[in-house]
Amino acid sequence: MTTAAQSTIGRRAPATVMRLARLGAAHQCRLSFMRVLVRRLQRDAWRVERALFAIDAKGCGTAVYTARGPERVYSLVAFGHDVAGAERTDLVTAAAWDATFALVDGQPDTADLERLRANVPRQERGRLSVRELCLARANRSERLFDHVVERLAQGLQPEASAIDEAGYVMRTTAVYGSGKFGCCDREMLQERSEFAEPFQVEMLSIYLIRAFSLDLVEHLARLASPETAVAIAPLLKRRIGVGNATGLGMAPFLINHPILINNWIAAREEALMRVRRVARPSAQERALFRHRLGQALAMASSWRSNHPLQAPRLIALRGDLARIQAWFDASPADVPYLWDTLHRRAEAALSLEGQEQLVSLLLEPHGALVDPLACRMNADEGEARRVDGTMRVAALRALLETVYDWALALDFNRPEARARLWYVSAETREPGLGPRALVDETYEQPLAPGFDAKALHLALADWPGDARVAAFVLRHPQHRRAVRRAQLAQRFPYAEIRDNTLGADLVPLDLLRAKLAFFGATRFDPVSDRWVRITMYQGAPLPEELATGDVDGWVFEAA
Repeated sequence: MTTAAQSTIGRRAPATVMRLARLGAAHQCRLSFMRVLVRRLQRDAWRVERALFAIDAKGCGTAVYTARGPERVYSLVAFGHDVAGAERTDLVTAAAWDATFALVDGQPDTADLERLRANVPRQERGRLSVRELCLARANRSERLFDHVVERLAQGLQPEASAIDEAGYVMRTTAVYGSGKFGCCDREMLQERSEFAEPFQVEMLSIYLIRAFSLDLVEHLARLASPETAVAIAPLLKRRIGVGNATGLGMAPFLINHPILINNWIAAREEALMRVRRVARPSAQERALFRHRLGQALAMASSWRSNHPLQAPRLIALRGDLARIQAWFDASPADVPYLWDTLHRRAEAALSLEGQEQLVSLLLEPHGALVDPLACRMNADEGEARRVDGTMRVAALRALLETVYDWALALDFNRPEARARLWYVSAETREPGLGPRALVDETYEQPLAPGFDAKALHLALADWPGDARVAAFVLRHPQHRRAVRRAQLAQRFPYAEIRDNTLGADLVPLDLLRAKLAFFGATRFDPVSDRWVRITMYQGAPLPEELATGDVDGWVFEAA
């Protein structure tokens, strides 16, 4: 039963949460998709087996990793390649990679392997079947891969400082699913419980790619020096994750999937509200929070970035975490609504980085309240295609003035308000963002909901309030998309980003980080305002540790 005091603690308002600067300060949390997967792997007693590992001294060959769950089996088929240094690039236009992968439904036979060998290394130029769920590729880390192989071959362990600096021996440059290039469409997997939460196919693929990358460096070390080579010590091995370089191609996702994004944010905000409503956390819950807080501070201290956007944020984050620690340590054990008190103090005094890190930390001691919400994070996006034509124009106008008040206040005739233009590159078929003055507007993509909402509002000005929206859309079909988005925002309050995605001050990095934080990424290291390096699964239990490993705190152990 909710008390009067608890009823005053609600979800954060969309106008607060859905600003790009705050979304761009997001951190991983209990609901992040990697953590959801690792918990499932342990809970359902999944087993990962290396079914094939035929790799030569140059790293060329074939490997197969089989993940066995309670109902089904999935196999990562990996192909190793010998790539010259000049050919190794993370660009979308690359034609060669150190390794290429496909996640297969079931166990591949000899014919399957031959078919995949002819197609998977070609990536976009190849063709997959409905049995393939995911297509991926990866390159070796220039900083760490050779170091690890050489040290192991000499009978020595890799330098811990080198591992912590790079974080991975291989980094993925693309992970494709959901029907791309012939892969199985996501709708065909909706009824499988292991894929009930978002991006679980991709997260499983990356987890198995990590296993392959770790086995590969140990294997190459043994081939280089059979008599002296050693395996990586488990503690060091867990500190090696999978890297990733993510660019603008990911940015439009948050705009193009409003219901899905709403469900991600709504689940997290519901979790935060539930935790803030805890009247008096137990001694065990307080101790776990204090432990995670210390780990987060250690991670922030070891997190490095030279980028002018991220470097000052890291300085602020370290100071913020120290302040939270001081607040917590000074709080009496029996203070009521401790978590809500910390949250309110953070909102008043900390940077966005610090506030959003605290949101993540507050969820940590309360798995029973938080973890069940993961099943709410998927979406039936078929709803996004429908328009309610029976709505009155007056109601639509009022809705626009509520959800898009920020956009209606902008003057889009000012050059800086429409300085940018989203397009699709003819060369790479990937999204791009350029100065409006230099890009042909014929190729502009509809990625500016705020601009569209204001245009819709102006078009409605001369329509009678009691007219039906259907009549308006029939007369002005160019506004159908904006009508649909506004109606969606009425039912899904966190569906719409409440910032101008065309403005001169847009930081595309904020879009990338928001999505990657929900994946569970850590150590964001921007290369520019539209390209960021991250680490995935750093600290996660190894396949042989799934039965007994720490499936909750691993993300904090990498420090």
